[in-house]
Amino acid sequence: MEAGVRYNYKTLSETITDLKDQGYSHDFNIANGFSAALSPKDFEIDRVHRFEGASNPDDQCILYAISSNKLGIKGILVNGYGISAVDETNELVSRLGTHP
Repeated sequence: MEAGVRYNYKTLSETITDLKDQGYSHDFNIANGFSAALSPKDFEIDRVHRFEGASNPDDQCILYAISSNKLGIKGILVNGYGISAVDETNELVSRLGTHP
């Protein structure tokens, strides 16, 4: 585990705040044109955090910490899972490499 890096987050907002403090400041959500403007081959998934809705299945989501050494960008991509998943985001994530 990297020094100073937490992995046991309880909420999505807590995770986003901590990742922003680590330099993951770009919002890679599909609405911001990540899939259209940038090549997935230039990016890697550094970490994945999954959250389960305690009382509402609609609150289930997955947060991806994504980076590109080539472009010097670090950011996050959030998607639902199960019935809440966005197909375009799932397809994009499947094309991204995973950081070793």
